[in-house]
Amino acid sequence: MLEIDKQSPLPIYYQIEAYLKQQIDDGLLKPGDTLPSEREFSEQFHVSRMTIRQAIMNLVNAGYLSRQKGRGTFVASQKIAMTLSGLTSFSEEIKHRGMRPLSRLLSYEVIPATDRIAQQLSIPNQTPVYEMKRLRLADDNPLALETAYIPVHLLPDLTQDDATGSIYAYAEQHGLRLKNATQTLEARSAGPEEAKLLTISPNAPVLLIDQRTYLDDGSMFEYSRSLFRGDSYSLTVAMDRI
Repeated sequence: MLEIDKQSPLPIYYQIEAYLKQQIDDGLLKPGDTLPSEREFSEQFHVSRMTIRQAIMNLVNAGYLSRQKGRGTFVASQKIAMTLSGLTSFSEEIKHRGMRPLSRLLSYEVIPATDRIAQQLSIPNQTPVYEMKRLRLADDNPLALETAYIPVHLLPDLTQDDATGSIYAYAEQHGLRLKNATQTLEARSAGPEEAKLLTISPNAPVLLIDQRTYLDDGSMFEYSRSLFRGDSYSLTVAMDRI
């Protein structure tokens, strides 16, 4: 049991945070375990609930804990490590890690490409494109929010049902050859609606990935923007010296 040292130069919330982190690192608290409530922690350590809240939120932001509205605070699962060394789909990456991928279609429509989308896809303005917004899950746990744009003429028969699976696999089954992609990564905070869908706290850290995927003839196949949970996702970049 942690003994709070109120004479220590270390803030009390930091002492509690370090104690809980050690419990997780040592395996005494395991992924999926439910933490006591702020009130219970407050009574246990004889400190204010605000102090407990600060310690817990720091651990949530660091990826050790996750909060689910109406359910409580849990020890977070191990992060899913993606390697940036080849072009794979979300479904392929998740299956490779022994988990079950799932896409929940939030919206699906054909729209005329705006100036921005047309520029990203290198197509004329107003060209019909699919706009698909999907919640991507691994073993039923929300991991990412994705908005993808694909010119309709590349996949004229793509349906809503098709959009719930791997679009890369669908494209290849219909004769398209995907070659490579470029990604731009940016750290930011989740907005209220994004946080709700990803079951994280508002302003929790997320990783924004802009991806442009190309066909073997050099033309653009897809432009997508994905928000990945910062507490569930990490990137490894493979680099060669040049």
